[in-house]
Amino acid sequence: MKQTLQRLKIIFYIFCVCYGIILCNLFRIQVICHKTYLDLANQQYQSTVTVPASRSAIYDRNGNFLALNKECISAYIIPSLCKNQSELNTFFSHNFPSAYERFSHQNKSQFMYVKRRLTDDEKEIILRSNLDEICFLQEENRFYPLPCAGILVGMTDIDNHGLFGIELQYDKLLAGQPTTCAIEKDARSGFSYFKKTVTHAGLSGKPITLTVDSTLQYLAYDELLQAVNQFNAVEGAAIIMNPQNGDIIAMTCYPDFNPNNAQQLDLATTKNRLITERYELGSVIKVCAALAALEEGVVSADEIIDCKGSKTTVIDGRTINTVKAHGEIPFWQVIAFSNNIGIAKVAKKVGTKMYDHYVKMGFIEPTGIGFPGEQTGYITPPQQWSKQSIISLSYGYEISITLLQLAQFFSLIANNGIMIHPRLLLEPNIQKESSNQPLYSLQAIETMKQILEKTTLEGTARRARINGYRIMSKTGTANMLIDGVYSTKQNHFTCAGIVEKDNYQRVIVVFLTAQGGNGRYASTMAVPLFEHIAEKMLIHDRIV
Repeated sequence: MKQTLQRLKIIFYIFCVCYGIILCNLFRIQVICHKTYLDLANQQYQSTVTVPASRSAIYDRNGNFLALNKECISAYIIPSLCKNQSELNTFFSHNFPSAYERFSHQNKSQFMYVKRRLTDDEKEIILRSNLDEICFLQEENRFYPLPCAGILVGMTDIDNHGLFGIELQYDKLLAGQPTTCAIEKDARSGFSYFKKTVTHAGLSGKPITLTVDSTLQYLAYDELLQAVNQFNAVEGAAIIMNPQNGDIIAMTCYPDFNPNNAQQLDLATTKNRLITERYELGSVIKVCAALAALEEGVVSADEIIDCKGSKTTVIDGRTINTVKAHGEIPFWQVIAFSNNIGIAKVAKKVGTKMYDHYVKMGFIEPTGIGFPGEQTGYITPPQQWSKQSIISLSYGYEISITLLQLAQFFSLIANNGIMIHPRLLLEPNIQKESSNQPLYSLQAIETMKQILEKTTLEGTARRARINGYRIMSKTGTANMLIDGVYSTKQNHFTCAGIVEKDNYQRVIVVFLTAQGGNGRYASTMAVPLFEHIAEKMLIHDRIV
């Protein structure tokens, strides 16, 4: 009997010790280590999911889509749940080599894309494989209805983040803010969700409306492409701008890229050359030198300038060449017939003030257009001038500017001396404010307009004439600087001008880079392109 009681006591004490240990452990878990185990539990059945906002569209000025979202199909697997890994390896190695490489390193992960943005053929291959482990997922894909606007609109990457152009510059505005959700899931499988709570409400992206007209963008691109093919040009560009408010109506260049085909993307073709590249443009800069001279009062339109009756002369020990010999001619003909000797003589009268005028014309400042990679111009400053500098500056050398800056300058002339900053965004309107104060006298501007009109009627831009419209234009043929030497075989060909009728005004700048010589000048290459674009623009805008 006593032995039985002792045994019971021993058993009782053992149970007490065990229960004590259990109670102590429960106290440690529930009180002392409460936070640690709570966090561990939360990690097992609670998760945070970020849902991106739908990217907003980009429109042209007439409400046509330039960029929108389109549903696409992607394929994925859950490697940790895949039972037929050998079959998957075989299938991937034959059809999706990239997925095969990733699967060998991620065979225990919870998610892996097989391929995103599947083509119809790729989707069909997966369906025919009968591999249940491969699942499909709908995602948003960016689509661009007007590929020739790619250099403006840009494109996004596979996750819809902006890479180039407007898509990059206004990425945050278009993308909006994502929504953050807290979810509770089955801790065992990890794929059944019981509760979803929004912890941070996102914001939808804001749509953007550009100043561009889709139809004119295409028409300008089509004409540019024809000129590029005709003259075997290595690059080309065209821009149409409203000088009254700075709206860019069309802006296109070659080479370009198709934003819908990221597989064959060459980064060099994604540049908007009108904004990101600067050039020595040659004789079209004579307009700038002439306006500076007229404003300084050192010359008048009818003042006789002795151009020496020769294609070559020497001024201050520097040899000056010009395409065609002229004798004593009025200043307006110096510009109209693009005589280098005559403009150099007038430029010397302006002196170092020429640099100040070029600065005032906006050539060393950004235009304010708000576009990625915008270049500013470069002008050799007076403290670095040689005897050649003032001569070179008078006809477009030792000054490098962008084609957009040139369009802005011609807009200044069209707008009676008031500088207008170009803009691409119609909505939201975040354009850099322009001053209403004219930078040049009305007399100098009107004289310059008359000279440009005569250049079209009688000078080097005769092919730009359009009956019934006032066309004020100027050409420029420039030798390219290659390896530190100016080449006569490679040239930039430019024509810039103003198209006007009543209250209607447009500035057009066209540009080609191609092999020179053999009668190839801006008057025979760039001017016809200018005229073709101007004609189509006037028909489109119904200006009769």
